Amino acid sequence: RSREAGRAGRKWRRGRDRERPGVREARRCRRSAGSRAAPQLLRRRRPHGGAVCVCRGAEAPGGPRRANRPVLCGVTAARPRKVSLSACQTAPGLGCERAVPQHPSSGKQIWCKQHYRKKMTHWFHRNPLKATAPVSFNFYGVATTPAATKVCNDLRLSRTRLLELFTDSSCNPEMMKNATDLYFSLLQGFILSPDDSSQECKLRYIQNFKWTDTLQGHVPSAQQDAVFELVSMGFNVALWYTKYASRLAGKEECASVPSCICEQSVLVPCGCGIESVSAVNKPFLSPAPNVQESHIPKLITPVEKGRDLEARLIDSYIIQCQAEAQEVTIARAIELKHNPGLIAALAYETANFYQKADQTLSSLDPTYAGKWRKYLDLKTCFYMAYAYCYHGQTLLASDKCGEAIRSLQESEKFFAKAEALCKEYGETKGPGTTAKPSGHLFFRKLGSLIKNTLEKCQRENGFIYFQKVPAEAPQLELKANYGLVEPVPFEFPALNAHWTPETLAAFDLTKRPKDDTTKPKPDEEVKPLKEPDIKPQKDSGCHIS
Repeated sequence: RSREAGRAGRKWRRGRDRERPGVREARRCRRSAGSRAAPQLLRRRRPHGGAVCVCRGAEAPGGPRRANRPVLCGVTAARPRKVSLSACQTAPGLGCERAVPQHPSSGKQIWCKQHYRKKMTHWFHRNPLKATAPVSFNFYGVATTPAATKVCNDLRLSRTRLLELFTDSSCNPEMMKNATDLYFSLLQGFILSPDDSSQECKLRYIQNFKWTDTLQGHVPSAQQDAVFELVSMGFNVALWYTKYASRLAGKEECASVPSCICEQSVLVPCGCGIESVSAVNKPFLSPAPNVQESHIPKLITPVEKGRDLEARLIDSYIIQCQAEAQEVTIARAIELKHNPGLIAALAYETANFYQKADQTLSSLDPTYAGKWRKYLDLKTCFYMAYAYCYHGQTLLASDKCGEAIRSLQESEKFFAKAEALCKEYGETKGPGTTAKPSGHLFFRKLGSLIKNTLEKCQRENGFIYFQKVPAEAPQLELKANYGLVEPVPFEFPALNAHWTPETLAAFDLTKRPKDDTTKPKPDEEVKPLKEPDIKPQKDSGCHIS
């Protein structure tokens, strides 16, 4: 009877364990590691009950654990799930490099990514890179000396290399700058005279170039003008820097922030570092004005409406990058708990940037610019919500509780509008990647901040101040005294040393074929660039250290 009772008791306990999520997973974690590892399991109680199994990943002398064996790492009692060891990483101190945001009801950091959680989504909207047709720079018969032929070969190789870097996920700003300087220094030999005279170079119209546009699909524009190549390639390089910031945002080692909020050296959701802003977002701000003011007016064929080189689009790109770079400043100010008045002013300035960029695009065809404008509009509402929220905190600190309540109510309205625009933006068709800011912790935390601050103001007004809440929202006349971003000065590189008066004289245009059968057709489609995947790989909160 004792043995039967023991068996019945064990059977009952096994059945009970099946109903207790987390227990079976913890047992499986120990069993799967076996003698090859000695993982230490930490149990932490959750608000919904159950436990969390956290594997420190300490390896025993027996050797590393097998990657194909299932282990449990960070699986909560709510939704247990098996994950492979290859997907599990270890954290600083505890053994896991991936730390998840703190639980709202817990004061401690929870290590190890909760694998069932939704991955962090995009924070930026990015239009596609410009594509171009191959250019051989083969001027047989025209280049009459080895020096002239070498310059043409260098041009072809440097252009090919630069185009490869656009689609290379391992490319960094230093590699891009070196490749860009080399190609531009060689290309300017087709535009500038080696003797520094003001006379136009005879090679400027020798080669035809084709480029697509970020909003107009795969049908390119074509011009037989080296200046067109210079400004188009410069535009693409500038656009690459913004793509690079987005790729940084998707890396697992990033720990946080909004459309940029940063953790050390990366722009967040998980974005771009404070120190990297100059090297990531701002370079876009500088080449664009330089190209717009100095080179685009030199084009023989006027720029068509809706094309990338049109003033409206260049201005919109510049303003958007200023706003996105400034988001880093806002995030840092929030994390370092700066004066709410300063944060409100920076948020208000950033919202104005996005609004200005949206207004610049208002006259474009909605078929091409509609999705982009939705993104700018939702960012405008989001940062207006931030501005009113922190302005309300400033008013409360000044014992203006009634006005603070009205400011926070206005913030709540803008935040609700931003949430609605996020949904509309996701449903709008158009070119470019789809950002999902509503899935980012930086976005969600604002909603909680507004709610908690508003409840605090209403509670204190009911017990202490007894002030009337105004019918009209307070006017934001905020001006940030510091923290505003400025473009980095940009200049095209000097003429390459291979370009000498003798090299230029070696090009004999009289030997050029009269019937140029290789001239590309303007309406011919150009194969689009295959861009690296910039999808973020994890969700994270806002943390700067």
